[in-house]
Amino acid sequence: MTPSDSITIVIKLFAAYQEAYQTDELIWQVAPNSTVATVLDRCMADHPNLAPWRDRTRFGINLEFVEPDTLLHDGDEVVLIPPVSGG
Repeated sequence: MTPSDSITIVIKLFAAYQEAYQTDELIWQVAPNSTVATVLDRCMADHPNLAPWRDRTRFGINLEFVEPDTLLHDGDEVVLIPPVSGG
């Protein structure tokens, strides 16, 4: 993708996503009009072992919870939040 046909987003990773990527942050170029679901799809393609989390992950953009069909904009910070347990 060239700069004119892509946007840059930052993805913050937690729990299973962080373990899969071995980092807590990714910077990706995605096509304009991409949605949060597009990010999730790419994560599943990169790491099929994350499939159990697909339907249980919540999403945030710029510190607000959003639905999977929310459009991304250049510079957005996307958060993937799988369910976590603790004690």
